Amino acid sequence: MGGLLVIGDVVTDVVALHEQPLATGTDTDADIVLRPGGSGANTASWAAHLGADVRFLGRAGYDTGEWHIAELVKAGVRPHVPIDPDRPTAIVIAMVDGSGERSMLTNRGAGGHIGVADWAGSLLDGVRHLHVSGYTLFAGPGLELARLAMREAAARGITMSVDPASTGPLREFGPERFLRETAPAGIVIPNLEEALVLTGESGAEAAAASLSASYGTAAVKLGAGGALLGRDGRVVARAAATETPVVDSTGAGDAFAAGFLAALLAGMSPEETLEKGCRAGAAAVSQVGGRPGSGNFTRLTPNARFQP
Repeated sequence: MGGLLVIGDVVTDVVALHEQPLATGTDTDADIVLRPGGSGANTASWAAHLGADVRFLGRAGYDTGEWHIAELVKAGVRPHVPIDPDRPTAIVIAMVDGSGERSMLTNRGAGGHIGVADWAGSLLDGVRHLHVSGYTLFAGPGLELARLAMREAAARGITMSVDPASTGPLREFGPERFLRETAPAGIVIPNLEEALVLTGESGAEAAAASLSASYGTAAVKLGAGGALLGRDGRVVARAAATETPVVDSTGAGDAFAAGFLAALLAGMSPEETLEKGCRAGAAAVSQVGGRPGSGNFTRLTPNARFQP
């Protein structure tokens, strides 16, 4: 199959599920858990769970770095995670409503300072595919790291993919700049909103076709609408979403990317890669948090809605 290297963020997720709308200036009842997360680390963990040979490069902080490394090892990932002695690990407070939709408050912490000093060319030894989380590009040191990693991967003939990560930072970074900086990648894996931001199109199929003309391949995640695969300027495959109760949408896109890439590395057809991505995404939304398995969390409130 060949190895997969994921470069991205490792994050401490505080997930709060609330049935009622947030009440400004007062309390809102919620069930709260603490989970390991981060888009890149989630993708690496799901890919390992699905049988891929995975290594991960990220940067954690002095407060929870050892815990995050242990969780990655437990997931079957080979972590390369320097611990920043001066900064805490990135943290996200994810507020999840009754429909499973989430809103996030983010502090990038140590993850915002990952850079070329954390890189070693040996990370690419035995690697067939490099996947870069878009969050890496949204800070100067990470952008330099992504440029270096993609340049060395291209020199070795290693295929590459990128996940745009989030519409807010993507807009601030600039869609055209993002397309330019990630041009070495042959695959882009956005959700629909990210695809529309990157292309300026108004529909999923047009956006998938446009992105695939730029990158070669575009796997556009449509949530409950499934996914589209564009290749060389046209849509070549579609997949329906796997029906499942939605508990928490955190990490669904990361899981999709992992399922898609694991299937790609296994030599599956375009239709199968989309189907595997959708299945992994469905598994993610059926549980709390963005990693495979629902037992590895710290329960901060005693409500029974969180079932291990």
